[in-house]
Amino acid sequence: MQSDMNSPLLPSLSSDPSDPSEPLRRCPGGPVVGIIGSGDFSRSLAIRLLASGFRVVVGSRDPNRVARSLFPDGVELRTQREAVDDAERLVFAAVYPEHYDTLVDLREPLAGKVLVDVSNAIRLNCEHSNAERLAELFPKSSVVKGFNVISAWALQAGAHDGSKQVLICSDCSASKAAVVQLARRLGFSPVDLGGLCSSRDIEEVPLLLFPSWGGPILATFLLFLFFYLYNFAKRVLLPYLDHGENNFYQLPLVTVNETLPAVALVTLALVYLPGLLAAVLQLGRGTKYKRFPGWLDFWLCRRKHLGLLSFLCAALHAVYSMCLTLRRAAGYTLLNAAYHQVKAGVENSWEEKQVWRSDLYLSCGILGFGVLSLLAITSLPSVGNALNWREFTFVQSGLGYVALTLSIMHTLFFGWDFAFFAVAYSYYLPPLYLLALILPCTVLVGRILLALPCLAFRLAKIRRGWESKRHRRPNNQEQVDPPLNFGDV
Repeated sequence: MQSDMNSPLLPSLSSDPSDPSEPLRRCPGGPVVGIIGSGDFSRSLAIRLLASGFRVVVGSRDPNRVARSLFPDGVELRTQREAVDDAERLVFAAVYPEHYDTLVDLREPLAGKVLVDVSNAIRLNCEHSNAERLAELFPKSSVVKGFNVISAWALQAGAHDGSKQVLICSDCSASKAAVVQLARRLGFSPVDLGGLCSSRDIEEVPLLLFPSWGGPILATFLLFLFFYLYNFAKRVLLPYLDHGENNFYQLPLVTVNETLPAVALVTLALVYLPGLLAAVLQLGRGTKYKRFPGWLDFWLCRRKHLGLLSFLCAALHAVYSMCLTLRRAAGYTLLNAAYHQVKAGVENSWEEKQVWRSDLYLSCGILGFGVLSLLAITSLPSVGNALNWREFTFVQSGLGYVALTLSIMHTLFFGWDFAFFAVAYSYYLPPLYLLALILPCTVLVGRILLALPCLAFRLAKIRRGWESKRHRRPNNQEQVDPPLNFGDV
């Protein structure tokens, strides 16, 4: 078996496998690939293999029960044993794991061949993976885990539409290299994850539901719940209990619209707060060679998610604000104001201060939302990969603080001088926008302080490898400060 593994898996592919741009040869004499199973995934895989210049033999327990029209012309539909016998070296096992025991009769025909397991786990935290079980059933075959994270749609549409990564692992390096080569020929991007023990993680990938989004979504939801309940208590519940004022009609739209900008502003501040905390830690420690606490490291890795959630809340706030004038309550309010103005004999209700206030906070809000939209767009992998590190840092950090500043100005102009009047603190509760401004203003002030030359210069030295004296070993000579143009390591 070991000698067989030294021979190339795909003998007709003599070109460099690392060059996926080379056109695939579609000749009737191409290498034969076998597929055990005749389901949807088997059909999609056969279509992709056939389009890439391979000959495909599909094996079914009862070929007569499979409609021939389900597979394209050029795919041979035979029994499982015939498909394994006809396959040159590579066989895909596209059957459910509970049917693996029915394949034991193919143990001898599969000896010396590469068996690719494409199954997924049925639940998380399984003790053994399907691929490991398959390796136990077929000890004379080289089992490779792969192609399970690719959907049937992605196989049919090709790598130009859908996920391009193919996670691959195996204990046999030669067989794994052959499957890596095959994945490249199909137009995908193989990722080698090591030995077959990694198959447990690979099989659980399709079962994970946004694994990195749990913390940011929970934080955003808790912020929304806090601000919504706070606004409900101050604007709806307490007036009703105090003097019977019925404002419950505000709950579906007005209260939500007042809550969303507060959540967006605080969430945006949470994007840049961990960076400030990390800088303070480095300044205090005098070195960059100490790990951050686990919670801070987790927070730093979730900044992108928090930024996108902030953008979502800001976008919803913009839509809700445009819909405010469409409410029936808005029409009644306008008619009542006009009636009171006529009754009071006021001919001109123009207020210069309020005109400036509305124009300023609307302008800052639009500009802030525009910059935040740019941040959201550049966070997409297809856009971010087109930027170099300096461009990406300028957009995400430099323009990010611009968006935060504009959002703070939008909130300040909205509040105007209302916070200086006692009427703003009904039931001894401060206005909602004042609570939302606490964390963003703290982050902005902290960033200004870190931009002071005395702190910025020391932080730049630390991030270039300089360490304070307490971190240097006694037998070391005095460390020389690195030059300012020394690049990040």
